[in-house]
Amino acid sequence: MSFDNAYEALTAVEGESRWAFGTGFDDPLSGVDTALPDGVDGAALGRYCLMLGDDALIAAQRLIEWVTRAPELEDELALANIALDLLGQARLLLARAGQADGSGRGEDELAYFRDEREYRNVRLVELPGGDFAQTIARLLVLATWRLALFARLAESRDPVLAAIAAKGVKELAYHREYAAQWTTRLGDGTELSHARMQRGLDEAWPLVDELFAPNATDREMVAAGVGADPAQTRAEFDDVLAQVVAAATLRRPETSALAGVAGRLGRDGIHTEHLGHLLAEMQILARAHPEATW
Repeated sequence: MSFDNAYEALTAVEGESRWAFGTGFDDPLSGVDTALPDGVDGAALGRYCLMLGDDALIAAQRLIEWVTRAPELEDELALANIALDLLGQARLLLARAGQADGSGRGEDELAYFRDEREYRNVRLVELPGGDFAQTIARLLVLATWRLALFARLAESRDPVLAAIAAKGVKELAYHREYAAQWTTRLGDGTELSHARMQRGLDEAWPLVDELFAPNATDREMVAAGVGADPAQTRAEFDDVLAQVVAAATLRRPETSALAGVAGRLGRDGIHTEHLGHLLAEMQILARAHPEATW
């Protein structure tokens, strides 16, 4: 079989092109009842889906910055596909947020027409790219935590959230595996790669505790049987990280500076200086042409 260019060869799967998110994939919400479960506050469910969707959206934006910059073409494709997985999760979650809270806001409106203080993502995903090891460290932390959370959300009383989580578990398992393999390669590699991988973990670690401290929305959704308590994922997270760090001959960073934090700063709209710059770039086209269709 011959192809006119490299991308045509890469995207050909049994005669179908499956390059972009949303083409050639089954709809995870096909046949799912979208009505709110009995006794569940739609506004709270909307806030909950917004938090999870914002995590994925901002992480996807950061990862896509590696396109044309990754060390190898294989890793450029891997990071792009991970970003597309997260973007897919974000689209589904933001759409559910606008539906559940009764505002009717769509995924595009929520993604492109909110200001920095209205975003509810954890601060880990905002950090700028840095080098490849720093990105891998953040991806390892994010994927390990998010996989543990989504595995629990697959049992949610909200059928939509459960379906999104069930699909996400398969994707996040790959994200965690990819990050763990690279962590091991770099950590147990050369002196330079070991030092950079350790630095990546050390720099991500001050933002780890924020992932596990539930806020009021978490607690309300857990009580309703819809959400998952992030604190209950900590033991699984620590176990996985301990195994990866040991295999990579790295040192587990010390307890973060946010140990015992009472609130989740990003969840409250308090972000790092980096989010505003990221949103300015991400939102500029949509805000310049707000009525445009593509």
